[in-house]
Amino acid sequence: MDKHHSSENNNGIDRRSFMKLAGAAAALAAAGGGCKTQNNSGIANRIIPTDKMTYRVDPKNGNKLSLLGFGMMRLPRIARRRGESLPDTNDLDQEAINELVDYAIAHGVNVFDTAPVYCKGFSEKATGEALSRHPRDKYFIATKMSNMRPPQAKEREFSLNIYRRSFEDLRVDYIDYYFVHSVGSPQVFKERYLDNGILDFLFKEKEAGRIKNLGWSFHGDGEFFEYLAGAYPWDFTMIQLNYLDWGRVTGRANIDARRQYEVLTKRDTPIWIMEPLLGGGLAMPHFKARERMVQADPAASAASWAFRFAGELPNVTTVLSGMMFMDHLKDNILTYSPLAPLSDGEREMLLGDVTDIMFEKRNINCTRCQYCMPCPYGIDIPEIFTHYNRCLNEGSYPEDNQSPDYKRARRAFLIGMDRSVSPLRQANRCINCGLCNPSCPQRINIPLEMMRIDKFTESLRVEG
Repeated sequence: MDKHHSSENNNGIDRRSFMKLAGAAAALAAAGGGCKTQNNSGIANRIIPTDKMTYRVDPKNGNKLSLLGFGMMRLPRIARRRGESLPDTNDLDQEAINELVDYAIAHGVNVFDTAPVYCKGFSEKATGEALSRHPRDKYFIATKMSNMRPPQAKEREFSLNIYRRSFEDLRVDYIDYYFVHSVGSPQVFKERYLDNGILDFLFKEKEAGRIKNLGWSFHGDGEFFEYLAGAYPWDFTMIQLNYLDWGRVTGRANIDARRQYEVLTKRDTPIWIMEPLLGGGLAMPHFKARERMVQADPAASAASWAFRFAGELPNVTTVLSGMMFMDHLKDNILTYSPLAPLSDGEREMLLGDVTDIMFEKRNINCTRCQYCMPCPYGIDIPEIFTHYNRCLNEGSYPEDNQSPDYKRARRAFLIGMDRSVSPLRQANRCINCGLCNPSCPQRINIPLEMMRIDKFTESLRVEG
């Protein structure tokens, strides 16, 4: 029998032991805590070196960038009762953010990526406060022109105000890396950047030195990607890249990370990576996929496999990760201090068995970017999708009512839903208005998925 599929492997981890771990994770999810931690393999007890970070030299300017970049889209929040935090309330935990940033810099991380729309509009301010406590030459700041909300997106002054506020909130007089944010289609690009003269303005700001490097981040159509890659003298480009998107187009987001990587490589464009974990989903993959990883290396976290895959590509200059917890930060630093490239067999496992399992298990491809929020009807869209995916991945998805495990899975799903999402913010509140769909970079049909989850959830409740 192939050692990859045997019930026991050379590392002494048998299926019964693994399933005990999966069951414990499912119980944690039912208690409302399943998405708070990665499997970090006892990271608290491991030595995290301060001088081993892997760096990549930006060929456009000679900057030495840490391979691990700190994405400031998901930051620690002050604990609040469900539903108490209003859309315009700053509930970020600045003390915790400062601690994470200090630790990152002390361990070699020097890339920090934020945007005006992150964390309900408060990420830049929190990032600026944390970083301003360190010498300016210790870090590179990246932020974005996030003029994505119609109809203001077309207005020049609206975009200029976004730009000016970034300097104020970040407490800087120049920005190292500035993005034309979330480019997707010719029409939207024309309205947001060409008709109002904003792209010309940004290139002039680069000439003036207030922007050191100008690039773009992409979510959208493949043909437009290839056009835009060569249409302007970009200094860098950010793409979504992970082993699940490598060479496979799902139809939901039209992402072929391999093709995009190859296009940029041919043009000698430095590549920044976003969503190496698909919003955390690859840190908690389906338990059958996780079993394959454990067979290959019991000590490695699921996240580390994804970061090694993204980071070993030679034209990648930095891989961004949103790290809300110290354990996440430590695990990712350890993965890149230094980077250990995948063997041929390990790469084959990720792109073969693991990816096959992940595609088969019907996860909703939500990355928790929160661009769909706030919902006018109060629905917590990202958290609903997170709970659904978590239960599916951890074996608490009550699909077969003839299964011996059905009653436990049903209870875990329902209790976990009510603990993760306030009853007033669940899927049954969706009226199919569709206002969220244009904002989703993954092209999820959000109302359709909400109706499906609502129908499934209600069917479970009726059985009780």
